[in-house]
Formats: sequence, structure tokens, C-alpha cells
Amino acid sequence: MKIVADTNVLLRAIVADDAKQSQAAMEAMEQAELVAVSLHALCELVWVLRRRYGTSCADIAAAIRQLLNTQNVLLNRPAVEAGLSVLDAGGDFADGVIAFEGQWLGGETFVSFDQKAVALLTAQGQPAHLL
Repeated sequence: MKIVADTNVLLRAIVADDAKQSQAAMEAMEQAELVAVSLHALCELVWVLRRRYGTSCADIAAAIRQLLNTQNVLLNRPAVEAGLSVLDAGGDFADGVIAFEGQWLGGETFVSFDQKAVALLTAQGQPAHLL
């Protein structure tokens, strides 16, 4: 079976805070021929891990990298790597994903009211402008 993993499935597999759901999540992902993971699910996952569970950025990045390196998991690798680049620099994963996807869609400059996001993207050599 080819599945699309919802954020709560990814969360249960990573956090393992509900034995029954965690086992079901792990089994579904391990038995699937393909596990498709959307950018939206990853952005939600990062947000929940940071806000609800207080997970460190390093641990979140490690979990996402494990997904990237799992043979049956399919993600938008360049967008995920852009998100990880910003996360690793101390910013928000979603800002990196948004900037990447926006450029992929034809945008040239990331604009935001978020000073930190603009500074991090600029430091990485990406066009970014603070409004």
C-alpha cells in the first residue's frame, strides 16, 4: 500500500507517547510500499514538537533527517533541506520551506515582518527583505 502520512501519524511515530497509536503508526509506515510526507505535514510536525513537546531544534532536525534517509519515505527533498538549513541556523523550518517554494513558484525575494527569518535567509545568501 502507498500511504500519505498525516502529521499525527508522524508525531506518534517520533514521540511514542501513546503506545497503541505509536505501534500502529510505526507498523503502517514500515509496511507501506511508499510513505508520502507533505511539506504541510512536516511544518505542522515541527510546530507541534517545538510548542507542545518542547523538543530541541537539533532533535527535530535529526527526526526529519531520519525520514529523509528512510528508503520508503518520499518528500520534497530540496524544500525539506531548505527548511532544515534555516532550522539548523536557529530559525523556523517553515520559513525555509516557504522561501524555497516561493522561489520555485517564480518569486525572487522573500518578504516578511519576521526580522529573524529575513536575517537568517539573507545570511544564507537568499534574497530577503524586511517589510
